[in-house]
Amino acid sequence: MSADLLSASSDDAMFAAVCDHARQAAVLGSIESLLGWDERTMLPVQGGTHRSDQAAALASLVHKQRTDPAQGDRIATLVGSSLAKNGPPAVRATIRILQKDFAKHARLPVQLVQTLAKTAVEAQQAWAAARAESSWQILEPWLVKMFALKAEQGACQRPDLDPYDALMDDYEPGARWQVIAPLFQRLRDQIVPLVQECVASSQRPNDAILKRLFPIADQQRFVREIASRIGFDFQRGRLDTTDHPFCSTIGPDDCRITTRWDEKFLPTALFGVLHEAGHGLYEQGLARQWFGLPQGEAASLGIHESQSRLWENMVGRSPAFWEWCFPLAQQMFPLALADANAAAMQRALLAVRPSLIRVEADEVTYNLHIMLRFSLERELVLGELRVADLPAVWNERFANDFGIRPSSDAEGVLQDIHWSGGLVGYFPTYTLGNMFAAQLMAEAQRQLPDLDGQIANGRFGDLLAWLQRSVHAHGRLLESEPLIEQACQARVSERWLMESLRNRYGPAHGLA
Repeated sequence: MSADLLSASSDDAMFAAVCDHARQAAVLGSIESLLGWDERTMLPVQGGTHRSDQAAALASLVHKQRTDPAQGDRIATLVGSSLAKNGPPAVRATIRILQKDFAKHARLPVQLVQTLAKTAVEAQQAWAAARAESSWQILEPWLVKMFALKAEQGACQRPDLDPYDALMDDYEPGARWQVIAPLFQRLRDQIVPLVQECVASSQRPNDAILKRLFPIADQQRFVREIASRIGFDFQRGRLDTTDHPFCSTIGPDDCRITTRWDEKFLPTALFGVLHEAGHGLYEQGLARQWFGLPQGEAASLGIHESQSRLWENMVGRSPAFWEWCFPLAQQMFPLALADANAAAMQRALLAVRPSLIRVEADEVTYNLHIMLRFSLERELVLGELRVADLPAVWNERFANDFGIRPSSDAEGVLQDIHWSGGLVGYFPTYTLGNMFAAQLMAEAQRQLPDLDGQIANGRFGDLLAWLQRSVHAHGRLLESEPLIEQACQARVSERWLMESLRNRYGPAHGLA
């Protein structure tokens, strides 16, 4: 056997060993996901202390697996091999990304990993209590601790980056605040006047139809049917109740979505499920055979959010969707919708009204909520804003942006779970996801000319298949912008989101 063949065989064996080790780490990490899901759905109120100890112990095991020196040596060998230079594109990308991942994890002390995991559980328990009692004092010391820990994490992981970028890189690889800030400002400059025009219009949609009595048991049947019809596989997933909806993937065939319920406001559960099912469709669309490896993992949280927002807003608020969905809704809620019709239902969902709670915000004002949090968390990370001053600053900026002021901390600074859970640098991915979603939907409509007709007939398979080919199949072999540019044959821009908002919400408010 020639030396070249021996080398190739050795490289292939080394690559297989690296992949096997990464999968083992992913299996351990999936247990962390299971503990997190249980914490936010089933954990008894008094179970938080022991759960924080469990989380810390497991985080230590996962970290040790990810930073095993033998794995580092194997990756280093592969980086210099012919496989890394001349192998198949997916293999070359896998080696490059695993090298980056290993270096990032290896810079973190195990004690910090344990402390972060333990504090996240304890702080989220404190958040739940603080929100229930609208008591900032309960959460404040935990946020002080969490932001200090996150600053330490960022400095360890990516000492070469701006402190905020170092944290944002965990959720949106390659994203930088100096690019995002002007992008958001351009978006803001167009959203604010649209909001003002919609609010001032005398032809605003009447959303009273959404505020009738919708029994929760009927809502549960309704949203489950819709999730199933758009493609969410309940043989590989489940739906549960929580106080802050989320999607958690435990493994290739175990994706869990959640929602919350309001019997006097149908959109709470309906759009919560459409949103989380969109996340779930992405997870269920990732390649099973690449579990634990870059091609079997989501590209970023911005891309993840693009999938949920596409199904929630681009599909779920469209006339075509309600042409199909309204008969089902009327069958499920015969008393509430006896005098309604599909057009009235769909138009009601386009009402623009500045409101206090992000997760209940209309689609037009939603990004203003994100921009507020983006600026606040960056200032907190850089030490330009003290945690103690956060409620007052939040209320003042919110009043400036929305013209209304929270009457309690539960309506203001306590409404989101993210910071208590250590998700610092996460918020900008929501608006990036909205932009990606609009651009992807425009391209899907271009490539699938009969898409509206298919949706009106309850056929969602072609859209899902297009997303699977264009987005899901690539995993995280590409970062967000190259992935969107490849799928859409155009550079990422706020243009598609603004066109989508104007084209849908303008006519609903009688705007030219």
